[in-house]
Amino acid sequence: MRRLGRWLLAVVVAFLWRRREREANERIVPPGSPDRGAEGLTIALLFAAALAAVAFVVVYAIDGLADSTQLLGVALGVAFGCLAGALIVVAKRLVVSEEIDEDYPEPEHPEEQERLAQLVEESGDRITRKRLMIVAGGAAGTALGAAALAPALSLGPALGTGGLRDTPWRRGRRLVDSDGRPLRAGDISTDTFYSAFPEGAKMDKIGSPLVVVRLEPSRLRLPPGREDWAPEGIIAFSKICTHAGCAVSEYRTPLFEPTAPSPALVCPCHYSTFDPAAGGEVVFGPAGRPLPQLPLTIDASGDLRAAGGYSGPVGPAWSGVRSGGT
Repeated sequence: MRRLGRWLLAVVVAFLWRRREREANERIVPPGSPDRGAEGLTIALLFAAALAAVAFVVVYAIDGLADSTQLLGVALGVAFGCLAGALIVVAKRLVVSEEIDEDYPEPEHPEEQERLAQLVEESGDRITRKRLMIVAGGAAGTALGAAALAPALSLGPALGTGGLRDTPWRRGRRLVDSDGRPLRAGDISTDTFYSAFPEGAKMDKIGSPLVVVRLEPSRLRLPPGREDWAPEGIIAFSKICTHAGCAVSEYRTPLFEPTAPSPALVCPCHYSTFDPAAGGEVVFGPAGRPLPQLPLTIDASGDLRAAGGYSGPVGPAWSGVRSGGT
């Protein structure tokens, strides 16, 4: 402890001696009188830049705001304009200028390095509210950094990932067609492709559309735990391809059973092909995982209803993204 105390005392003495020695040296930069007006203007511009950057983040966060693109441009332009104005005021009115005939030599010796440090320190003599200036500059820098990072949040949920699996489908929700008419189990025939949507929910959410087909129950080879997901051989999958989010809109049915391939759901964009009998597993194409399957049940009226949620996340990206141009 004694050694530590002596070491700290030596550091303090050396610092004070160095400062005293520097004050005794002849000035390099001529002294300048304080300019509190320029300081106030600089601080105001820095805080204005911070407020404009915060406004950018707020406008970006508000969904559905009218003229949001124009407001974002104005906020960002004001932020950078105020920051540029603050830097100009500092350079022109707060930094002491020195006129020399030749460039400063390259710092090769300790004396020259001390001379450069003294030069920098003396150039800021006119600034009397340094702490407030630092606070204003820090606020502007932090706010502009937040504005730069805000668009990255559009790539997905910021913290929780529960939204990745959130869809309109709930146990008991009825399947309807594009006109809102309920889909009845008796109306679903084999070798036919049907599109379905959740009753009472938005159809433009990526998790909404389904493809529904009927197979012979004896042909089903569903994964373990899904034995009761396809009543009477009626089976439903997300209509969104797990490769690039395109719509699965073709149904391959065999015309001659002995030689034709088995029934399959096909995405025509990149030809990812899924086997409905095997729980939507990929049999061809670039898709990396099966189509999410939705468990079904038939109510007392013969209508098809969801018996729960999907077997996995829908599509290749965040299911909260809308397909209707938003």
